[in-house]
Order: sequence, then C-alpha cells, then structure tokens
Amino acid sequence: MERRPCPYYPIPLRQPIYGGMRPGMSVYIQGMIPNRANSFCVNFSCGQHDGTDIAFHFNPRFDGKDKVVFNTFQSGKWGGEETRKDGIPFRRGGHFELVFFINPGSYQVVNANGSPFYEFRHRIPLERVQCVHVNGDVTIQSLSIVGGGGGGPGMNPAFPPGGAMIAPGYPAMTLPAMGGPTYNPPVPYRANIPGGVTPKRTFVIRGFMPMGAQSFHINFVTVNGDIALHFNVRLNELTVVRNSKLGGSWGSEERSMANNPFVPGQYFDISIRTGNGRYKVYVNGQPFCEYTHRFPALQMINTLEIGGNVVLSLVQF
Repeated sequence: MERRPCPYYPIPLRQPIYGGMRPGMSVYIQGMIPNRANSFCVNFSCGQHDGTDIAFHFNPRFDGKDKVVFNTFQSGKWGGEETRKDGIPFRRGGHFELVFFINPGSYQVVNANGSPFYEFRHRIPLERVQCVHVNGDVTIQSLSIVGGGGGGPGMNPAFPPGGAMIAPGYPAMTLPAMGGPTYNPPVPYRANIPGGVTPKRTFVIRGFMPMGAQSFHINFVTVNGDIALHFNVRLNELTVVRNSKLGGSWGSEERSMANNPFVPGQYFDISIRTGNGRYKVYVNGQPFCEYTHRFPALQMINTLEIGGNVVLSLVQF
C-alpha cells in the first residue's frame, strides 16, 4: 500500500483544548525544523487570542548557541527564564517528535524515545489553559491531545472518540506502528513488534489505574510463547514483580525498588528501554529498576501484551 505524504498544518497553529487542560493529559507533536530556522515556540495559552497569558512557553532557539527557553507570560510581562543548553533534540533541517505530559505539579517534556528532557513547574493554574499554540520557524505534521477525561475513566470524555484532536480542516493521521503512538487501546492489549525487540528500543505505556484496581501486567512474549519480561504491578501487595517464564516455568521474582510510584486513581507513564544486557525501566520520568536479560535472543521477542486492571491512554514503540 502506497503511503501518502503527511500534510503540513498552517503556522501559526492554534488547537483549542475542549474542556480545559487537566492532569493526566498528554500532547504529542511531530514536525520538522527548516534549514534556516531561528526559533519556534509551543505555548500552553490561557486563551486563543494574541496577548493572552501563557502558562508554559517552550521555545527552542537556533542562534549558533542552540538552547531551549522555558517561561510564562502573565499580565503582559514575561517571568524568569529557565534554560537548557545541553542535549538539545532539535536541529535545523531535522524532524522531531515531542510529548508533553501534564502532571499535577508540572509540565514534563519527553523525547519520542521516552527519555525525559525537562520538567517545568506550574506557575499559572492548570485549569486556566485553553489552547496549544505553535508559532515560528517550524512545520507541523501532527498535533494530538490525549487523555484526561475530566477526572479519569468513567467520566464523559471531552474529546472525540480515540482521544486525539487534530487541527481543523485536516484529516486525522494514523502514524505507523514504528515510532507512532496508539491512543486509548482496549485492554487486554496485544500487538506485534515488527523486527523483534532490538537494543536501544523504547516502549512507552501511559495509562490510569482505577480505584479498587488489584494489578496489571506488561509482558514481552517470544515467538514460542515464553515471556522474556513480565512486569507486574500488584497494588494489592504494594509491590512490582519482575520475572520471566521460560520453557513453561516461572523463574525467581525480583521485587526490590526504592519506592512504589503506582497509586490507584492516578495516571502513570512507563518507559521500558532494551539495552544489550538488560531492560531499563523508568516510571513518571524517573529511573525505577533494571532487569537483566534471561532470554537474550531479543529478535525472537515479537509481541507486547498488557492486561489487568488498567485503562490505557497511549502505547508507543
């Protein structure tokens, strides 16, 4: 099947947030930076008109000393700038993907591979944010707003079915399985991993644990039905179990952890990275655990399974 090229949205791009911004939402942006770009910005604005307050100003600048500036604009004045100059994931003439996770206390900016980039504490109440505004030297292929639901699963969602909202006048775009997110997939979830699990690959799972939930699991399954990695959040035991099931038998459990970030009634995001010798697991942007490969033939791990008491909002790998 021939793949049609993605259209580009007109800049400036203003995407309203119907029902307002809430914790648990995420904003996914895919685009390209022109060869002669000077700067662009993503603003989480309190209205759709110029001059409105800006709760979060995300501003990559390309002036020979590339950096990203973070700030707020309130009552006609800019606040104190925060700046990051190292590890900038943008370059002139290059494509980029970004995810903004909306947390109760901060905006968390994450690269498309799941690695944390920056965290900006709220200076303006989150409920005032009504629009995502993109402007400057940038072309945008996709802008999607996911999750929230005004208080979690069970509430009437403020979004169209599927959770994604795309700029008016353009069709929703389905991104490829490799590198593109799947929004609001049903549970149990099962997906093929094209090419198998390879080193330096990242799997991002974002979801919500309902009140009263007992447990949920993430399995990396091999072509012969073994489970190379079983990541099992057990809310009823206040622990997270890691294990493998090889040749029909479970191995020894690993349960050690510095803290347990999983709480009923709250959203979470999990990033699982496959290294040469181990899996590295991050939860809510923080290192959580490592798990040494017990099934080293990574290319034979071809299925991702998620099941249990969980509501998924995004799966990406």
